[in-house]
Amino acid sequence: MAYEAGALDATLAAAAGEDGALFLELRQAFIESCARQLDLLRRSRCDGNWRMAALRLKGLAASFHADALLELAEETIDAAPGEPTVIRRIQTWLDEFSAA
Repeated sequence: MAYEAGALDATLAAAAGEDGALFLELRQAFIESCARQLDLLRRSRCDGNWRMAALRLKGLAASFHADALLELAEETIDAAPGEPTVIRRIQTWLDEFSAA
């Protein structure tokens, strides 16, 4: 699932207003938060830790209207802890968003 500009960028822009530096700061904070949850997913070995990281990622995605990431987070909730395909898909999304 590829990153698509849209609601997420609009949400960040609305929060930052005319302040370009704030926009970049908010964007970086979002990336770092996603990366933290992805790291927790990678290290999760039990259902509870996996589910908690997936729910946090879902909440983050929902808060910023990142629809594609939200879908991935929902898939993650139902996946087995350590499921490599879902982790790779989230990493790909994060890499594409970070590079955009």
